Amino acid sequence: GFSMSIYDVTSQSIYLRWPKFLGASSYRVTATAVNTVDHSLLAHFSDATLKATLTSLIPNTIYAIQAEAIDKNGIILAETQIMQSTAPDIPVIDQAYSKLSSSITVEWRAVPGATSYLLTAQDGDSFVETVVTDSPGTVTGLKPATLYRITIRSINSGGKSQPSPFRKAKTVLAAPILSVSSLSCDSIAVSWKTVYMAAGFSVSLMRSDGLGRMLKENTTNTSLIFTNLDPGTLYTIKAYAWNVNGIPGDDFTYNQRTSPKAPTDVRVVFNIGASRAIVSWMPTEGALTYSVTASSGLLKLNCNTSSASCMVPSLQCGSEYYISVMAYNDAGSSKPTDAVSLKTIPCAPVNISIEEDEPGHLLVSWSSVNFGHYYVVFVKSDDGLEVHCNTSHTQCHFQSDCGFTYFISVFAYNKAGQSPLGDVFNYTTAPCCPSNFRAVFVSSDTVQVTWTPVRGAEMYETRAVHWSGTVLCNDTATACTLSALQCNTHYNITVYSFSEARGSNTSCASKYMATAPCSPEIKNISKEALFVISVHWQSNNEEATYIVTARGEAGLWHCTSSGNSCSLINLPCGSVFSVSAIARSPAGQSLPSYSVPLETAPCCPNDLTLTQVTQSVTNISWSVGMGAQTYVIMLESPKGQAKCHTLQNYCLLGCITCSTNYTVSLKAVSETGLTSSCTYQGYSSSVCCPSGVKLYRLGNNGIRVYWRASDKMINYRTDLHGSKGNFTCSPIAGLSHCDITEIPCGDVYTVVVSPVTDKGPKPKFCPKKLYS
Repeated sequence: GFSMSIYDVTSQSIYLRWPKFLGASSYRVTATAVNTVDHSLLAHFSDATLKATLTSLIPNTIYAIQAEAIDKNGIILAETQIMQSTAPDIPVIDQAYSKLSSSITVEWRAVPGATSYLLTAQDGDSFVETVVTDSPGTVTGLKPATLYRITIRSINSGGKSQPSPFRKAKTVLAAPILSVSSLSCDSIAVSWKTVYMAAGFSVSLMRSDGLGRMLKENTTNTSLIFTNLDPGTLYTIKAYAWNVNGIPGDDFTYNQRTSPKAPTDVRVVFNIGASRAIVSWMPTEGALTYSVTASSGLLKLNCNTSSASCMVPSLQCGSEYYISVMAYNDAGSSKPTDAVSLKTIPCAPVNISIEEDEPGHLLVSWSSVNFGHYYVVFVKSDDGLEVHCNTSHTQCHFQSDCGFTYFISVFAYNKAGQSPLGDVFNYTTAPCCPSNFRAVFVSSDTVQVTWTPVRGAEMYETRAVHWSGTVLCNDTATACTLSALQCNTHYNITVYSFSEARGSNTSCASKYMATAPCSPEIKNISKEALFVISVHWQSNNEEATYIVTARGEAGLWHCTSSGNSCSLINLPCGSVFSVSAIARSPAGQSLPSYSVPLETAPCCPNDLTLTQVTQSVTNISWSVGMGAQTYVIMLESPKGQAKCHTLQNYCLLGCITCSTNYTVSLKAVSETGLTSSCTYQGYSSSVCCPSGVKLYRLGNNGIRVYWRASDKMINYRTDLHGSKGNFTCSPIAGLSHCDITEIPCGDVYTVVVSPVTDKGPKPKFCPKKLYS
């Protein structure tokens, strides 16, 4: 629990300390040099002493140091040992001097055992220390032109020696801190602040590439100007101060380039499409960058570059710029070049107006622009055709066609080129008027107007105007039907084209057209003769020709007249007709009049046949008479008449007198009561049958027949019919009996006596007698 420590070491001394040990009344310290014979040191200390200094030791020597704690009886209570080397011997300074204003260099002889040295420079209460390994050593961080006390101590692993005897040394003057600038392309100005303890200054200047001669100036001032230098050239400038003894201080080196000369051969090319200027020049010596300035009034545009050309963007149209170029390097800038004037392209013309001062002529006008020498107007139609006008005025005339959309742009020009494209205007001319339109009357109050499509028209308006009103029709098609027109009226018909962009073309030509005559009105129909029907109407148009048509299943019959009546001839019998009239004039044809029904009397039957059924009954038949519904047949003679009214085409007439000539007539009656009287060839009834027929037997095979003759001039014939044969007997005229012989017996016979004439066959209705 007993220990010892060393708190300082010098060349001949070691400083020890230890803690108080319980029960110790004294302490004994022994130092024995290692590797050195008969050199040891013994020292006693009271219990109140806890540290000691061992002196008179050998420098740079290792000692074994032992400390013992002893009680009052001389008994060693505890002990401890430590090895410690003394510091090297004290060095001796040979010389100390200053080469730089912030340092002093010291030279000395080496000290055995020293591993390093501690240099100390003291200025009053302040000092600066530096550890070096060998001689010479330099103390840095000092103040310029200041006197310092310089000491040195040697150092090894044991510690540091005592300081050497001091030497005095003074630092040299500080270097002047230069402020250098190139006032112009051939001069450099140098200035500095006053240096402490300086008596004068020396400044030299030389090209950094070693060419040329050095310029040197000594002065007591704090500024100099070197002139007649090369432009844009790098120079090395060195300056130092000296004291009153002429000893120079630190020098200061600075590289400075003279500013460049202004560029030459400045050229400006205007780029029309990009609204920018390309500025170029001859490169100048020593220039690192260039700056181009384009000024127009208060507006300034710049562009910087390291090459010999630069683009100045965003030039405004219609402006004049003054362009100058300056060269730059780290020294500054050259003078600006003489300004080059650049007039940019004119701005696009504004306030463009387009008007159609008359159909087919467009007038384009605009406001003049700055620097606009002349103008070109381009007019392109929507079919791709383009025309232009070149003028120094502010308006142009163009031919235009109807129904076109024109795209119009105006450019201004000067030597710089063409103005940018301004607003492109479009102007649509009025649509073309339909020409050669054709009007076709559908009826007297309706006309259909057709035309071919025209350019630019989106809609058409057809207008029919007369004194009492206007009829309109709007449609996108190229046809229009005007209805509700007044018949027999003159109209002014116009077809207007219309477009949304331009409206209606009001210059379209009109056509005068008259509507067809009004429909006639049939007043009455009368029968003038057997086959003549007269139709009467009210005439309302002197130029019209009226056509009357009778239309029925039998066909069509017409009559024509320019007056107010005409006759229909040879209309068929038994037919129903619808009679109407139309008026026809050069303007067209009217609608037909209201139809009036017309019925002709029924036709007489063509064939009429009379067949005598009995002596007093006759069967009459006839063919159908067209149009007839009922028939009235009549046989008339002085002895009386026979009459029959029937729906059929045949009739049985009784009360006929035999051997009588009759007049035959027939009336055909239509459903409406129209009657046709038909007359036929006369009819003669059959000769009367004989009366009072009696039979007498003439033996077994003969018979005599008696009768009473109705007319002595008529011959009779007797017919005998039986199962065993037929027999005939015809007496001569005037006789009223006849014998039939050689007839088989035992048979039943039918006996008929009939008159015989040359007008036809004998009647079959005479009475029969049976004979057995």
